[in-house]
Amino acid sequence: MTTSRTGSSTSTGTASGFAGLPGAVAVSHLTVYDWEAADGLRGGTPHLHLTCSEGYVVTAGRGAVQTLTAEGFESTPLEPGALVWFTPGTIHRLVNEDGLRIVVLMQNTGLPEAGDAVLTLPPEHLTDPETYGRLVRVPEGTEAEQAAFARRRRDLAVEGFAALRAAWDAGDEKPLLDFHRAAGALVAPRLADWRARWESGAAEASRQTGAQLDRLTEGDAAHLADARVHARLPHARGKFGMCGRLDTYAV
Repeated sequence: MTTSRTGSSTSTGTASGFAGLPGAVAVSHLTVYDWEAADGLRGGTPHLHLTCSEGYVVTAGRGAVQTLTAEGFESTPLEPGALVWFTPGTIHRLVNEDGLRIVVLMQNTGLPEAGDAVLTLPPEHLTDPETYGRLVRVPEGTEAEQAAFARRRRDLAVEGFAALRAAWDAGDEKPLLDFHRAAGALVAPRLADWRARWESGAAEASRQTGAQLDRLTEGDAAHLADARVHARLPHARGKFGMCGRLDTYAV
């Protein structure tokens, strides 16, 4: 608690609670892979998120994001200044046509980093967390070794994505729905951790807004004295992410 300088009321503002980015988002800089896949397209690894919406602000280059949902396949062009976002369950694949760079915004800071994504690997690789994990976790090693692993992982996910898309185009929704069920089963062991992260992150940020509105309704603006400024530089640069090389922030 912080005592107000103007009276006896107290405040539990950002100095003692959630102090992450606005709205509890996560932000990173993404340079999309330019590796060519079997279908001749260059780009990232198809996957979906189970609880997090994702947004793109395109800063350079050109390309597209291919998506597959229960409404079908779509390809959305990406160019500088474009803003694109999609909700959990959207399978998405970034296509790099010419030097595509993006600022990525992720809902529920902490959850994407804790595994809130499942790659579209073929069904035989989605049977259990151990089998799946061996194929998706980039191991320690040289940069060349990590790049080779990330590329093989991408190619395997593109293979699975192509099969899902072909089945949907043929009027068969079962493979997509089966993938949804497999994704849910794979992340089930993580859910207790995700809930704890959400409670201390996005949920806490929302609760603080509610508390501030309550105080202001009562004529109490003491929480404004708890204002703070935060600044960060990337804590990691060039990580091998699912869709490209990532600069990330410890927020």
